[in-house]
Amino acid sequence: MKIKVGVSSCLLGNNVRYDGNNKLDTYIKETLGRHVAFIPVCPEVEYGLPVPREAMHLVGNPVSPRIITVNTRIDHTEGMKKWVNKRLDLLEGAGLSGFIFKSKSPSSGLKDVPVYDEHGRLIGHGRGIFARSFVERFPLLPVIDEVDLADPVFRRRFFRDLFSYHKNRLNPLYRPSSGYGYR
Repeated sequence: MKIKVGVSSCLLGNNVRYDGNNKLDTYIKETLGRHVAFIPVCPEVEYGLPVPREAMHLVGNPVSPRIITVNTRIDHTEGMKKWVNKRLDLLEGAGLSGFIFKSKSPSSGLKDVPVYDEHGRLIGHGRGIFARSFVERFPLLPVIDEVDLADPVFRRRFFRDLFSYHKNRLNPLYRPSSGYGYR
């Protein structure tokens, strides 16, 4: 049985981004894909937004930002949070051993996602709405984004923890390392 890994859908070449395109990462899809079973997730599309759609960004407090469309200023935070909780319930039963997130995404970015004030000025950096809830719900699950996966040191740690987590995930005493630097 292959190891199950969640992944931001756009990294597999699915045209789900706001502009109708993707962010295909051939290493993830072709190389890693030979060894794991992917469970793709696109928060915006699964939440119900169309492709293409208006771009969104994080606004407000970097620790707890809101996700708002750039031009029309529609606030999707509460609806997205409700969807996230339902999706996390499904992922909890999926037997995941890790997750690969899309960097800098207002929904899926693990770190360094730009956060703006109400006037559109950059005020800091935070974590995407889905990624934040995911790591809070699954604090021991190995996670990484595609940028850090390209770094040999982070990639090695992620794979070590991924395989270890998969092997030991039913052991209640197991605790993976926390060597990612942005937990």
